[in-house]
Amino acid sequence: MRQITVAGLQLSFTGERDADIAATAAAVRGAAGAGAQVILPPELFEGHYFCRHEDESLFANALPLDKHPAVAAMQEVALETKTFIPTSFFERDGPHHYNSLAMIDDGGNIMGVYRKSHIPDGPGYEEKFYFRPGNTGFKVWPTRLGVIGVGICWDQWYPETARAMMLMGAEVLMYPTAIGSEPHDPSLDTRRMWRRAMQGHAVSNVVPVVACNRFGVEEAGTPHEQAFYGTSFIADQRGDIVAELGDSDVGGVIATFNLDLVAKHRAAFGFFRDRRPDLYGRLAVDI
Repeated sequence: MRQITVAGLQLSFTGERDADIAATAAAVRGAAGAGAQVILPPELFEGHYFCRHEDESLFANALPLDKHPAVAAMQEVALETKTFIPTSFFERDGPHHYNSLAMIDDGGNIMGVYRKSHIPDGPGYEEKFYFRPGNTGFKVWPTRLGVIGVGICWDQWYPETARAMMLMGAEVLMYPTAIGSEPHDPSLDTRRMWRRAMQGHAVSNVVPVVACNRFGVEEAGTPHEQAFYGTSFIADQRGDIVAELGDSDVGGVIATFNLDLVAKHRAAFGFFRDRRPDLYGRLAVDI
């Protein structure tokens, strides 16, 4: 039996880089102490979600992979706890900037980098000002525990992302996130939509899904105030939520899966047996 214990962290952030990285490291240690083997922090946990407005001075916060304090800190704690940590960070690569993720193994080594493929652009989520669309393609990470597929936030809304990672061999899907209120429409609460989208990925790919989010009000009292709604969760291969947090809970969601059983269910449903790639050419045409 191949068994894996996965966790997603839910935290609020102060906007002070060193403090927020340290708090995330402490939360990883806590999840590892509870038995988690693969631990997912939220998107861009090195501070407040800065993409709610356009400020050219913030490009200075982007750093190369080998100089980034969030990556270095997670390498240290991964080695200490013998866990795998998909680590979100603001990456600078020469003149280019990316919303990136370093996959860190249980020895503290970087297995590789994924750069966010889908970049949103709207009120409160003006990421196209900061990030170039990723040039890595989708990534999956073979580990001694199983194959981990990781998308980043806006990627989670696209069924193509999940299916592509599954066709590359993913056995668990993970999505670090920063999502909350919609400044253009205060009446719009997307948390149920957000969950349903990823529960759909779990069902249609017969795969466990881990989604973690930040929570709390950031830049309170300013024109850029935004509230993030937490509600991190884990869904099993049938799309049922097996672990969840509320909108202001600090901590993590954790669940254990028998990957051999999941694979048996996936084969029995026949979704991959009955695929018709010969009919899907339209999906690859830019409208």
